[in-house]
Amino acid sequence: MTPKPLDVCVRENLEAYLSDLGGEQPHSMHDMVIRMVEKPLLEVVMKHTEGNQSKAAEWLGINRNTLRRKLLEHQLL
Repeated sequence: MTPKPLDVCVRENLEAYLSDLGGEQPHSMHDMVIRMVEKPLLEVVMKHTEGNQSKAAEWLGINRNTLRRKLLEHQLL
């Protein structure tokens, strides 16, 4: 079985989230989605790079200092 593309999973979950609100207006969705996606992304990349921040930053296409800041923000350090 082929896994669903990531964008399909995100779309389905966003639709479910909005449906679960039952007509309530969402707030700060962009920030919420970025926070919810960024932490697991960092966790998985750090696991697969065996905690090597330089390699993880390279995989993510970001500066190592930016990675370190994000790891601290998400309490992953």
